[in-house]
Amino acid sequence: MKVDVLRRAREVLDIEASAIKTLRSKIGRNFKQALDLILKTKGRVVVSGMGKTGIIAQKFSATLASTGTPSLFLHTSEAIHGDLGRVTCDDVVIVVSNSGLSDEIKQLLPLLKKIGSKIIALTGNTRSILAKYSDVVLDISVEKEACPLGLAPTASTTATLAMADALAVCLLELRGFKEKDFAFYHPGGILGKRLLLKVSDIMRTSSSHPIVRENKRISEVLLKITQARAGSATVVDKRGKLCGIFTDGDLRRHLERDPNLAQRQVKEIMTKTPITVAPEMLAVEAIRILRDKKIDEVPVIDKNNRPIGLLDVQDLLKVGLI
Repeated sequence: MKVDVLRRAREVLDIEASAIKTLRSKIGRNFKQALDLILKTKGRVVVSGMGKTGIIAQKFSATLASTGTPSLFLHTSEAIHGDLGRVTCDDVVIVVSNSGLSDEIKQLLPLLKKIGSKIIALTGNTRSILAKYSDVVLDISVEKEACPLGLAPTASTTATLAMADALAVCLLELRGFKEKDFAFYHPGGILGKRLLLKVSDIMRTSSSHPIVRENKRISEVLLKITQARAGSATVVDKRGKLCGIFTDGDLRRHLERDPNLAQRQVKEIMTKTPITVAPEMLAVEAIRILRDKKIDEVPVIDKNNRPIGLLDVQDLLKVGLI
């Protein structure tokens, strides 16, 4: 049988888009009640589901947990085989089921009531046993599945995910959740690093940061740079305050025209009054400075203009910020 796959693919997207659009008219009093119930809970939000709907429930729980609402996923079937011990009377349990009629749900609901948990239903059947046992019911019913057999969960799972996202985003805003909060829960990701990492977290210090006096010979400075495996040396005056930086660029600019360069003092050819950054500056802001000024290293100084570290573009590469 010949199938026009492009036409069929577009039909699938149209059906699923329509399913999500239909949810708009179902956002009302019950939606607000669900939010209030979650915000007032002293415990966690336990999200339960099984099968393909369970996968959506896992994603919903993960989204909640990463946006300021403590949450865990409870597989509906495993719940009645011991995992119910994870639920307390202080928790809100969101049960996700299109039919709301499975045997596992029928067994689970009376037990949740006995524990004393509040129940929110995300279901496509507002007359189901799940709906009857729930404190709040959110209707996620769809006109039809995108599957031509009407069997594989497609539009229904898309609608479920969309409703779950609507709840999560509203909770995020109601809690006043900010970028810095999001970064705190995602410290290992690029976003977390961009919002959390400061210059002081990645700058070179101690033996990795060559600091030399302004009267040192170039030969001595080069030795110190080599020992530190750095690309530059920070130059200080007799009071220990920053007065310049000596980079391989400074070396190249003078090497050809001065055969006695190694014997000259570093203050004669260093870059004076270099660009600097503060230790508390966000690393991403330091990246912008390096790019704008087209430099690879920048001294890190304290409030007294004393060098306390060196930020090298290679260090930013290592932590994945570039």
